[in-house]
Amino acid sequence: ESYPNVDRHSFLVEKLRLLIQQLKQSIHHLKQLDDAMIQLAQQLDYFENIHSIPGIGKLSTAMIIGEIGDIKRFKSNKQLNAFVGIDIKRYQSGHTHCRDTINKRGNKKARKLLFWVIMNIIRGQHHYDNHVVDYYYKLRKQPNEKPHKTAIIACINRLLKTIHYLVMNHKLYDYQMSPH
Repeated sequence: ESYPNVDRHSFLVEKLRLLIQQLKQSIHHLKQLDDAMIQLAQQLDYFENIHSIPGIGKLSTAMIIGEIGDIKRFKSNKQLNAFVGIDIKRYQSGHTHCRDTINKRGNKKARKLLFWVIMNIIRGQHHYDNHVVDYYYKLRKQPNEKPHKTAIIACINRLLKTIHYLVMNHKLYDYQMSPH
């Protein structure tokens, strides 16, 4: 009940109790908001299509839908990539060819969210089969040996292609049918 060198009736102990109580209330409120966001996203017909991808939970699915919006409005996965900002920016002038980079003109929050979704998918690779994980390790292996972040961006591209395909064709994820 008390801390070394502090009396248990000290104002510091009471202040700490108050801060802990506020933190618990904030965590509870955030949990309620997450649950409400999930319930709202589950009303969409393509929620299960995205959620069927191994490594993407209900909250991640709801956040992806919340950031990207209606995925059916994109006619191709290239439009979806441009919206997120991972389409390739290429600079050429005469004989000069600079290194390709991503455009970064899209939705920064969606790009950051998809980065963490890919990281979670890679972290959970021992619990399920996912073609995105296979693709990541294929890019990281010799002779390609892409840097970590370059491989992650390529995996985001692969994930967006998968999401677009599943949503447009009303299908659930199947590891056997996905490209390896």
